[in-house]
Amino acid sequence: MTEMKLWYTKPAQGWSQGLPIGNGRIGNVVVSTPDREIWNISETTYWSGQPEPAQGRSNSKADLEQMRKHFFQGDYREGDLLAKKHLEPEKLNFGTNLGLCQVVLEFDHHVKSSEGERQNAAAEPLFHRELDLEEAVERSFYEIDGAEMTREVFASHADQVIVSRIRSSQGSSGVSFRISIRGENGPFHAVVTSKDTIEFQGQALESVHSNGECGVSCQGQLRVVTEGGQVSCTNDTIIVAGADEAAIYFAVNTDYRQEGESWREKSALQLDQAVLLGYDALRAKHLADYQPLYTRVRLELGSSEHASLPTDERIGRFKQGNWDDPALFALFYQYGRYLTISGSRQDSILPMHLQGIWNDGEANKMAWSCDYHLDVNTQMNYFPTEAANLSESHEPLMRYIQQLSVAGRSAARHYYDAEGWVAHVFSNAWGFASPGWGTSWGLNVTGGLWIATHMMEHYAYNRDQAFLEELAYPVLKEAAAFFMDYMTVHPKYGWLVTGPSNSPENSFYTGHPEDGHQQLSMGPTMDQVLVRDLLAFCVKAAQTLGVDEELQQKWQRALDQLPPLMIGKKGQLQEWLEDYEEAQPEHRHLSHLYALYPGSQITPHHTPELAAAARVTLENRNSRADLEDIEFTAALFGLFYARLHDGDQAVQHIAHLIGELCFDNMLTYSKPGVAGAEANIFVIDGNFGGTAAIAEMLLQSHEGEIHLLPALPAIWPTGSVKGLKAKGNIEVDMSWEDGKLVEARVKGNESGSVRVFYGGGGGGMVETGEYRESLGIHKEHFFRCQACCNEKSAVHG
Repeated sequence: MTEMKLWYTKPAQGWSQGLPIGNGRIGNVVVSTPDREIWNISETTYWSGQPEPAQGRSNSKADLEQMRKHFFQGDYREGDLLAKKHLEPEKLNFGTNLGLCQVVLEFDHHVKSSEGERQNAAAEPLFHRELDLEEAVERSFYEIDGAEMTREVFASHADQVIVSRIRSSQGSSGVSFRISIRGENGPFHAVVTSKDTIEFQGQALESVHSNGECGVSCQGQLRVVTEGGQVSCTNDTIIVAGADEAAIYFAVNTDYRQEGESWREKSALQLDQAVLLGYDALRAKHLADYQPLYTRVRLELGSSEHASLPTDERIGRFKQGNWDDPALFALFYQYGRYLTISGSRQDSILPMHLQGIWNDGEANKMAWSCDYHLDVNTQMNYFPTEAANLSESHEPLMRYIQQLSVAGRSAARHYYDAEGWVAHVFSNAWGFASPGWGTSWGLNVTGGLWIATHMMEHYAYNRDQAFLEELAYPVLKEAAAFFMDYMTVHPKYGWLVTGPSNSPENSFYTGHPEDGHQQLSMGPTMDQVLVRDLLAFCVKAAQTLGVDEELQQKWQRALDQLPPLMIGKKGQLQEWLEDYEEAQPEHRHLSHLYALYPGSQITPHHTPELAAAARVTLENRNSRADLEDIEFTAALFGLFYARLHDGDQAVQHIAHLIGELCFDNMLTYSKPGVAGAEANIFVIDGNFGGTAAIAEMLLQSHEGEIHLLPALPAIWPTGSVKGLKAKGNIEVDMSWEDGKLVEARVKGNESGSVRVFYGGGGGGMVETGEYRESLGIHKEHFFRCQACCNEKSAVHG
């Protein structure tokens, strides 16, 4: 197997070249150079802001009906004015996740230089740094007077500390450095309390997303333990001189959701335990905790001579259009799995936000906020989680959705005088559920429902009856209660529709020039697709649990009254109930294609006409020279083309994502000028969306169906994968040669049946047959295929 490492021969010049580690709560982007190392520390609960009730006037159903009347009559401007009056709250103390601090190590030594530097002072010193995905360890190597110096850092989930060791290969008293801690945001105080320990405390305060007076407090410690040498200190710096080896232990905790002051003692206790165990034992525990998750999936997409190049040079080749490095796609895929494990663990307090659990500080400086965007970004963070066989990492999101549903009850009553719960365009650590403070983008009435569909996915993959009964069904039943109360009958069509709502975050022309471009309407496609999935899930869940017979009938009647998906005059899938002209045909969002992915209301197999319309939508958007080209759009193109079984198109967009929209550290970003971005801003959803797209090219699963190699691109002719997860609690292993399936192993973890399809040929694939009409999967099954296009043999093992 190709080594799964990101590695570089150049020192990191800043955050975008640093390497991320994390334990599901504490993040660290390590910026390493020969003479300095900076740990950019973040913590998932370190938020400014505070919990606040729904803002603005409380509305009645009569208020809602008044604005709907105008939309139904085609008076969009008046409808929009009323929506602004009733459904646009004031921005108060929403807050943002903030970077916590920087740990700064400064080294006292002369780094050995290359032969060239002996003749040319401008030559680069010998230096190597890497992120080992198989061990979740960041390392730096360099030479001093013939001795190799090694710095190693990892974030321990098992012991909730960040741990580092600095050592010389000759144990020659060669380890000397100074270490200090400085705050990044708000008041922060760090002081050396004994010669080997720094204590610090701070508060997450800022004045862009809150009033600068409210936020979470933190308290932590850093301790240095040496072998040999001397340790001394100043007021804020620990100084190590002439040690053979040094270990650094870091812990931090916050008062988020804490009662009393006992949380302040937690970091000291964690460090005492860490020092007692020592570096080697902590590292062994870290590997025992991390590796069983990481090694569940193995992916080989072919070898390449370019795999011997540093990672930044390989990314540069993709930027130049040279995609003959299949191993880089595999590395990107496993990097996404690594980031999932590092950013979201089974016991994580909060799920991953806009930047996972890391933070480059850019989103905090502008109107974005480092929060939970509910109109694609947070959802995309968890797109690959189930298929990548990391279901435990989904659990923090499940808990967050449940908490959001509780907060959303107030929003449902306050804004819509409705039952159940609702949330809109974004949320925060406090469970914000109100509309955003601008109806054009903030009135996304199905944002909460969209994130709640992850409960449906979690159940579809795992078939956990206890999860269905105790968490998923109660939350989704209450979401259904909201939409059953909130939806209204369209006077022209007789359909049940939502609204006023938007299709995130696009706009349209009404056909009346005086209206200009509009964003609010009744029954946008995104809403109706989500509501259909919600009600269908609730009906089946109630049947499975043997409950709520009357509600089942009510939900089924509503399902029958929802609008159908429609094809517009240009052959495209309509984004709105009416066939409006797009005001921004270059727009980055493609929300209505949720029906294609992650939903499955559109498939080439079952709905070919709608699939063709979805393709027209993609082609229209992709043909625009002014396309808003950002990380999640590139990932979405890859996902959508994969679902259309067009692997050659899908892989182009993932190659573009890697080559054009990744920093040197392979973290994805949004370009300046799009959606108000003022600089290249790290947004992690592209990493996860790209990971999900690669998985979808290899394996797709819908209820009762598995598709093997549905979108295998021609540039991956030979490969193998082990451990991919399919819906129905199924694992799949496969190998292929010359673009054709050689062997597949389908293992069910419970009794059931599934139809297994395989698409023959390379490039864009179409199903050419199925192995069995209905295959029992209560045990393992093997398939071996002839290396021809259409003839297949199925061997039942």
